[in-house]
Amino acid sequence: MSPAVPGSGRDRQSASHAVNLGTVRDNNLLGGYLRARRELVQPDSVGLPADGLRRVAGLRREEVAMLAGISADYYLRLEQGRDRNPSIQVLEALARVLRLDDAATDYLLSLATPRPRHRRRRPRRETVPASIRQLLDVVGIPAFVEDRYFDVLAANNLARALSPNLEPGQNRLTAVFLDPAERAMFPDWDQATANLVGSFRRAVGTDTDDPRFIQLVGELSLSSPRFRQLWARHDVRTCEGMPTRLQHPQVGELILNREKLSIDGAKGQLLVLYHAQPGTSSAEKMALLASLSIPTTAVTHASAPDVAAA
Repeated sequence: MSPAVPGSGRDRQSASHAVNLGTVRDNNLLGGYLRARRELVQPDSVGLPADGLRRVAGLRREEVAMLAGISADYYLRLEQGRDRNPSIQVLEALARVLRLDDAATDYLLSLATPRPRHRRRRPRRETVPASIRQLLDVVGIPAFVEDRYFDVLAANNLARALSPNLEPGQNRLTAVFLDPAERAMFPDWDQATANLVGSFRRAVGTDTDDPRFIQLVGELSLSSPRFRQLWARHDVRTCEGMPTRLQHPQVGELILNREKLSIDGAKGQLLVLYHAQPGTSSAEKMALLASLSIPTTAVTHASAPDVAAA
């Protein structure tokens, strides 16, 4: 379950500070991203000497500008948000200097795309299409539906047998970071959390004024030092084709493939399926897990948490 943020004045102040970590509500997303990624690049990785007199982490602004072929003043304006319309050529040069992969480069380009001004949306109640709920009932492997904030909206019996946190109303981020039992299921927890946060940032994109997003990131930033650390890095990841390794309390180690499929007519919702390679020990263990599961109700579903609009 997601912990409530305490209500004292000091707690509210701490929560407010936590929300602002990683430019949660920042209107200079591009500058924040450039700064965070610059601080992660080691000078010797781009051919610069790593002397012992450096006072900043990573590259200096003027070094990024030099390597990208732009003026230091122009790069400073980009980081400070005083220039928000760089060309694609400039952005691609910066992506090269900052050693961004394809997913991170696409994210960088999206940050520089002008966004229309609009009133902050009220949280919407997510509804899983009836046909998808029926599919969950017959698919025969662990499957669930989540939204872009990783809130679980619907799940079949095998998904809930795989993890109690794959239950409608739960959130995969809060489970992995705040539930010790869920953490114990991930032998590669450091890597798993890095992948999860990178995927989350990619899923959210530039739409950071949603009340649910603000609540979720604020809660996690306040409650989990590991999340704060990862969120501040601004990593963007796809994790496509990467197997998931789990240590299940009933059947032991599982190596599972994961597929994420978009759902027509349900913007932001994804159908997530876990499956084992046929003929492997993981496939045998999944069959055992299925036999141990008691299918009370095959599929359950719930709406995403409501958050009062600010």
